[in-house]
Amino acid sequence: MSSNTINIAGNLTSDPETRFLQSGVAVTSFTVASTDRKFDRDSGAWVDGDTVFLRVSAWRKLGENVAASLRKGNAVIVTGKLKSNVVEKDGAKITYFEIDAETVGVSLANATAAITRNAPAGGASGNAQAQQASAAPAGQQYAQPQPVQQAAPVAASQPAYTGGQDF
Repeated sequence: MSSNTINIAGNLTSDPETRFLQSGVAVTSFTVASTDRKFDRDSGAWVDGDTVFLRVSAWRKLGENVAASLRKGNAVIVTGKLKSNVVEKDGAKITYFEIDAETVGVSLANATAAITRNAPAGGASGNAQAQQASAAPAGQQYAQPQPVQQAAPVAASQPAYTGGQDF
């Protein structure tokens, strides 16, 4: 059995667009531009290679979360099913590819992110205090990162491994 799962890392070319089907299901669409970087040995510098543009569709809650979280220029990682579509334009058939997203995440290579967990569907259950503590204040779109305190160094309780014995 073949698999058409694809992973792509790149940047959003515009803000995600959400629409709702007649059934009430949300679908959010966006385009990811992924540019290959190559090291040019002659110049000793990194140079841009070809850019691939892929349209992505994220359905239901994933789509709603994408629309609430991501903006043009954000670096993302998308995993999903690769689909091809054929349309006819001016008498010619054109094939284009898109990803039906299963997972969308931000790339933390050059950015930081604050995670806010959504309440479970059907009302609050589980640890409601923890969910409230992790939620962004009302009217604030993104949670502000909290400063991280450095832990004091811990003294080693036993001597360092000197070799000679297999564990």
